[in-house]
Amino acid sequence: MTASTAPIATEKLTALEAEGIHIFREVAGEFDRPVILFSGGKDSTVLLHLAIKAFWPAPVPFSLLHVDTGHNFDEVIEFRDGLVEKHGLRLVVAHVQDWIDDGRLAERPDGTRNPLQTTPLLDTITEQKFDAVFGGGRRDEERARAKERVFSLRNSFGQWEPRRQRPELWNLYNGRHRPGEHVRVFPLSNWTELDVWSYIERENIELPSIYYAHERDVFQRDGMWLTSGPWGGPREGETVERRVVRYRTVGDGSCTGAVDSTAADVRTVIAEVQASRLTERGATRADDRLSEAAMEDRKREGYF
Repeated sequence: MTASTAPIATEKLTALEAEGIHIFREVAGEFDRPVILFSGGKDSTVLLHLAIKAFWPAPVPFSLLHVDTGHNFDEVIEFRDGLVEKHGLRLVVAHVQDWIDDGRLAERPDGTRNPLQTTPLLDTITEQKFDAVFGGGRRDEERARAKERVFSLRNSFGQWEPRRQRPELWNLYNGRHRPGEHVRVFPLSNWTELDVWSYIERENIELPSIYYAHERDVFQRDGMWLTSGPWGGPREGETVERRVVRYRTVGDGSCTGAVDSTAADVRTVIAEVQASRLTERGATRADDRLSEAAMEDRKREGYF
């Protein structure tokens, strides 16, 4: 970062932070039972960091909700639990396995569980009576997310209806909703992947170790480096290699790929992101490649 660009970057991050804090405080004033979706990934960790700042020195007044596919990376779960303990947070975990065990869900033939998260998410929102749900979605990630509002109204079935979304002029957010409905809230909507990493550097935010370069046994499938685990693989004909990789995003291990990388710290990750032409989801998430409109379909069903 040169001297000429540093003040502009700092000013932008400060504005994005202020916007995020404003959104958290707005929700605290408008809703009764908000919750933060938290996976242990970089976006949800930045989201939690903003929430802590918004209410400091008081504790965060919201619970965290993790929809656990059972196919998570060990490093991410350890990080999640450590952060919850450090800040004295309340964590609600919806285990996809519970829905499979009692027959409400069935395993997919491909073994991927990311698309199975919708039902546990909506059931838990209903059971816990959450009326506002914070998510770490950003508009730069994917086309379906690009059209999302900061306050996204969901009907009583958790579904997104385009015609019912409200204008958001001059940072005025309308949280009005009927009984049984809820609102998804996206404080990072206007951030980019580069903004997130620049903010992580500025605030010295800790992340799971898999975001940085490390050695791992991986095999290639559909142009991505996957790792073996309880989700299965490699298949016949897929050869395991020991490579230096890192993850740009975290999720279900069966469909989240690693990228070849030697970026072992935040500064080198930022340089790598600056040179990339693909978003992290486009480069490393097989579940978004299931169809041309995979994320749009999941959005309408109530996933994010």
